[in-house]
Amino acid sequence: YAEALVPTEYGEFRVLVFRERSADPECAPVEHVAIVRGEVAGAEEVLARAHSECWTGEALHSLKCDCREQLDHALRAIADAGAGVVLYLRQEGRGIGLGNKIRAYALQARGVDTVDANRALGLPDDTRRYESAAAMLRHLGVRSVRLMTNNPEKVDALRDLGVDVRDRIPVLIAPNPHSQRYLAVKRQRMNHALPHIAIAEGFDAE
Repeated sequence: YAEALVPTEYGEFRVLVFRERSADPECAPVEHVAIVRGEVAGAEEVLARAHSECWTGEALHSLKCDCREQLDHALRAIADAGAGVVLYLRQEGRGIGLGNKIRAYALQARGVDTVDANRALGLPDDTRRYESAAAMLRHLGVRSVRLMTNNPEKVDALRDLGVDVRDRIPVLIAPNPHSQRYLAVKRQRMNHALPHIAIAEGFDAE
């Protein structure tokens, strides 16, 4: 839909905006973004990240999660490598939206963890989808990727969509006192590969 070069603190990136049409014709399209450094068309083992929007972390610098730090790490990594792509997906709060995410935060303030907060609101644990990420990679001509993620299920989801993921590159961010339990829950209950995070007390793995 749109494309331009954008100078950033990490260097210059080619920013491409893609519009995902809604199944409901009355709903506005969702705009996802490919942030590209260097020449990736026809390239193998491109350094890549599929990053879901986190307004609280990225705009407010919330300390409850490591999303902003993961995005920062990915942009710096592809700038240093000279080539790569960050796929910025508009699916806030693991797909539940900003309003429901803040409602879940209110429950977490009472001691409920991030998984049970979603369930208490009648919401799924994770509704994120990666068809748009796979489509953007195809459009860019990327042949295979080295994916920056701690989530093995994201690797599996992209592979199921035909993306050739050659390797998973960990993005291990040091926790702070506000994010420690959140990250422990991601390791314990959501199967994220976070070996540097201690297991949270008070529940067992499912």
